Amino acid sequence: MIIEHGAFELAGIEVKIAATVSNSDFRGLRKFKVAHKDRFTYGAMLYDGETCISFGHGMFAVPI
Repeated sequence: MIIEHGAFELAGIEVKIAATVSNSDFRGLRKFKVAHKDRFTYGAMLYDGETCISFGHGMFAVPI
């Protein structure tokens, strides 16, 4: 999912049906970031865990 805020900001959101998240799970969001580097704000991976985790450079795992 892509969220657009105004004309200059984009956020990418993915949903993972698992209780764990690894760095490799952000492959798609990182490609999105490279493709939209001027407008990219953050990437969020929604997952079936319990803790918010930063994966650096605007990438976050967020529990559902």
